Amino acid sequence: MSSQTTTPPVNNTFVRPQMFYISGLHDIPFANCFYIFMFIVYICTVFSNVFVILLICFDPSLHNPKYIAVSHLAASDLCTSTAVIPKLIEMFFFNSSFVTYEACLAGMFFVHFFNSMQSISLVILAYDRFLAICLPLRYHSINTNDRMTLIIFSVWLFSAVILSVMVLLITRLSFCKSTVINSYFCDHGPVFRLACNDFYPNYVMAFVTIALFLFAPLAFILFTYVAIVLTLLKIATMEERQKALKTCTSHILLVTMAYFPLAVTYVAAQFVSSNARILNNSLSTAIPSMMNPIIYTLKTEEMMDSIKKTVQKITRQEWE
Repeated sequence: MSSQTTTPPVNNTFVRPQMFYISGLHDIPFANCFYIFMFIVYICTVFSNVFVILLICFDPSLHNPKYIAVSHLAASDLCTSTAVIPKLIEMFFFNSSFVTYEACLAGMFFVHFFNSMQSISLVILAYDRFLAICLPLRYHSINTNDRMTLIIFSVWLFSAVILSVMVLLITRLSFCKSTVINSYFCDHGPVFRLACNDFYPNYVMAFVTIALFLFAPLAFILFTYVAIVLTLLKIATMEERQKALKTCTSHILLVTMAYFPLAVTYVAAQFVSSNARILNNSLSTAIPSMMNPIIYTLKTEEMMDSIKKTVQKITRQEWE
């Protein structure tokens, strides 16, 4: 009697869930306080970034490449917070942690897209400072308003294409196991790891996006500051060096706030708890978006001068 080898049946069923459940913070006693804090941060973020955008828009003296880049950063900050925080507030106030499959993919795209725009905005500002300090005689011929606008449009298009591919790759995944997303939004990594079929292309795409929008921008910014330091060492007097470096201090603060917490999270992801990762990532998204316009306003002479002129103009109109 011949023996026959039987192979186990393969489950080829493709499962696309109607809903995902976003877990958010769990088993933390101060979670409610955290959500209220994020709500306050969001209100401050909206007012501060709208103020910076309107100030630059209505002051002709700020219509230059540097402040086109600053207004782009403010718009990116505003959109990033809007893509993340209202959903967190909805989860807290209305206990609404379920999200449809389509809404999940849409949220994934917009959160990652505006996060990438935040990162690239800092690159554009580093590029502007590099030209201003290292190539001062050619700055106005190289860095025009039209070229800055073209650079911004190009990076928007580039990011949209890359992140659209990242999100579209999710649609090939089958979710036959859990549909609980261990994050505070439909985060790419926690979502594709729920799949029960091969997610290697998604894994590769995660590395590509992190490299393109986190580590490559950080490497470029570090390169520009090495070049700036080498240029400053050639300047004759200490006073001139300090004056040139002062124009970079606000940008250095923004870069530190934006990149350091995220870089630590990605490098040490396997050593931190999910709650710690969610807290760090959400705060790394929310706090820089609120602080960026405040730092640029207080640390930049042109912005402070513009505010003083606006206040004086309003005061004169009231007296008249």
